[in-house]
Amino acid sequence: MSGSARGRFISLEGGEGVGKSTQARALAAALRGRGLEVVETREPGGSAGAEAIRALLLEGGADRWGARAEALLFAAARSDHVYKTILPALEAGKWVLCDRFVDSSIAYQGGADGLGADAIRALHEVGSAGLLPDRTLLLEMDTFQAAFREFARDQGQLDRFGKRSGDYHGSVVQSFHEMALADPIRFRIIDADGEQEVVTQRLLNALGDLL
Repeated sequence: MSGSARGRFISLEGGEGVGKSTQARALAAALRGRGLEVVETREPGGSAGAEAIRALLLEGGADRWGARAEALLFAAARSDHVYKTILPALEAGKWVLCDRFVDSSIAYQGGADGLGADAIRALHEVGSAGLLPDRTLLLEMDTFQAAFREFARDQGQLDRFGKRSGDYHGSVVQSFHEMALADPIRFRIIDADGEQEVVTQRLLNALGDLL
């Protein structure tokens, strides 16, 4: 680095329909309002190679890929994302705000699909040298409200993951919650119920010690 301090890496996580993407945009705007340079990115995606893999992962039927193939594709996309986008931004002193990161793979493929967290972490160590966010903001909301919001927003336009069963998504939410409880230093659980501005303020409050 040339004189500037390393930036901060923040991820937003949560089940389907909790408002992550909306809150990521709002939080980025709030951080810029505090004078920070913010890079907004997402997974799968965030770099040219990763965006190409994103199309493979999200399009088609729910059973297009098995869990192991999915885990490998996510790990490959994440590796390109980390080395082409995330690390250069952090080294330049920017804040990186990412809509999903490795914890999603642990919750989906590791938890709901049964591969286990250790397998996903091993792939992440190989692909991305085990990089973790400085802070992970886990948005949680009443399951029924989340399902209703997702249906209302994307009726007829769900991706491969959105098409999966309620039980599957329940397992994802439970996996996220267990991860957050096991790592209270990195994770903050955020109540996603309420007006958008109120939830954004909760996210900002959860970053107070990093600002």
